[in-house]
Order: sequence, then C-alpha cells, then structure tokens
Amino acid sequence: MDQVVPAPRGGALLVVGDVVTDVVARHRGPLATGTDTAAAIRTLPGGAGANVACWAAHTGCVDVRLLGRVGADAAEWHERELLAAGVRPRLVVDREATTGTVICLVDTGASAERTFLTDSGASLRLEPADWSDALLDGVARLHLSGYLLFSEPSRALAEVALAAARGRGVPVSLDPASAGFLLEFGVDRFLAFTEGLDVLLPSRDEACLLTGLPEPADAAAELSRLVPLVVAKSGVAGALVARSGAVTARVPAVPANPLDTTGAGDAFTGAFLAALLTGMDPEEAAAQGCRAGARAVERVGGRPPHRGGDGQGMPLTNLTHKAPSVRNADF
Repeated sequence: MDQVVPAPRGGALLVVGDVVTDVVARHRGPLATGTDTAAAIRTLPGGAGANVACWAAHTGCVDVRLLGRVGADAAEWHERELLAAGVRPRLVVDREATTGTVICLVDTGASAERTFLTDSGASLRLEPADWSDALLDGVARLHLSGYLLFSEPSRALAEVALAAARGRGVPVSLDPASAGFLLEFGVDRFLAFTEGLDVLLPSRDEACLLTGLPEPADAAAELSRLVPLVVAKSGVAGALVARSGAVTARVPAVPANPLDTTGAGDAFTGAFLAALLTGMDPEEAAAQGCRAGARAVERVGGRPPHRGGDGQGMPLTNLTHKAPSVRNADF
C-alpha cells in the first residue's frame, strides 16, 4: 500500500469546499413544538471547507487558499471575513443560487450538541469549470471537504481536483463531513472515491459508518488499509491515529467548557493540516488538532477569532451587490 506522502515545508494549503452562512440558535432543553422556544440567535460565517481554511491560517499556516462558490447576496461579506482570517479566497459568484445557509440548533446543556438544517445553495454548485490546474501552483497540500461529494457538479470538481493533485504529487486529504449525507450518498460510493487520498479525517461516527464496525479504534484501523493515514476525531475522547491497519496513537482531548460544538471537527482538521505543513508527525499534528477543537467549542460558531474583530456577526444590510463572476485575492 502507498505510504503517506510528506508535503514540502513552506508550501500553501489549498482547501476546496463549502462557504455558507450559519444561523446559530442556542436554546436550552427540547424545542417546544408548535410554539416559541427562547434562543440566542447569531448570523455567522461558516461552511466546513471555509472553517478548515480559517483554522489552518489561525494555527500557523502562512499561505492558506480557498476555492468555494457563493451567491451574490453575501459574496462581499464572506470574502471580507475570509481575508480577515488570513485566508486567500477565490470565490465563484453564482448568479442563479443564493449562498448556502445552515441553521444550527445548539442545545446549551452540558454537551452543547448541535443539529443542522442545511440549504446547500450555491456551495455545492461548484463544477469542473471552476477549477484550474494553476490553482495548485505553490501548493503543498490539497484538502477537499466531504460535502463536495454530495452533489453531482461538485463531486465532478472534486474528482478533477484530486486527479490534478495526484498528477503533481500533491498529497490530498478529505473530511467525510456528514454522517447523514454520507449514509444517503452510499458507503461504497464514498470508499471508491478514497482511492488516491493520502489522509482521511472522519469523525468517530463516520468511521464506524464507513466500516460497519462498532468500535472507533477498529474502524480507524480498517480504514487505514484503504487510505495510508486515518485520523478519527472522537470529541471528548480525543483522536485516533491509524496507519497500515493498526492504531498507532491515541491522542487525548483537551478539557474545555463547551458553548457550541459547531465546527469543532473543522478546527481539528485545519490545525492538523497546518501542523503537518510545519513538519510535525501525524501524532503531534493530532495533538494540535485536539487543542484547536477545544478552543473552537468555547466559541459560538465555527470560526476562530481574527484581526479587526472576532468574526462573530454579520451586518444585515447592504448584502446585495453587483458581483463579478469570481472574487479572489490572487493566488
């Protein structure tokens, strides 16, 4: 089986994935069906791909790039938020669909567990025409959001990007993203796509779903027979690192007082990839991921703080504008 491909130090991280607007509603206890439930509601930048990119920049990757697709309704705001987070965005502006929106229902109990209502909007309308092999110039790692696989156009883009990266010897990572969408998409179809990946970053539940095994350690080990390096994110149980059919490390979680678990896995992934690019081994990188995940759950929303503000709210005026077809900070 292929070995994990080391990425050259100092190169860029390119993330291809979803950019969405999160509406986070934090409530206590069960929702009151048919009437009102009191909640604290905020509108925040999100999207698994965008969150990963922001956390990678926040935790030390000096050159993070993002390819995503948004609607004209919020393109300027998302571009501004990404730039403020240290990410160089290339946002394709969709003239036919609005920016994807996710309603995050967060129970403010001890676990801060969340439930998502998802309208993917423009985010999964990325297509091969949005790709250029020049996007890989200077790139040391490519990361694909698993959400790309859940629509035909963005899946085709993911296949093109994966093939281009492999052709250049650029290692590729993937986060499965959603157990619910994964089940609908089909385990066998997903596993077929993993051929050619260097790193797979599933959650504990996703790892078990992909293998049919009830124990996360067994599932991670089994997946590492297909993908050279598997890092299974297990929340309060930390993370499992598996290679060549065996778990090689169990990395403990960092204690935290959770407010909102939205984006915790994205924070782990971003910090993990940033650490790999500095030359850390996977076990050390997973520890960095656990630290970022702990910081993430103590914030509302899926992004880290950034210069010039904390990224914790969207202005609700002047969002509609005449946007060009692509908005980007030139790569």
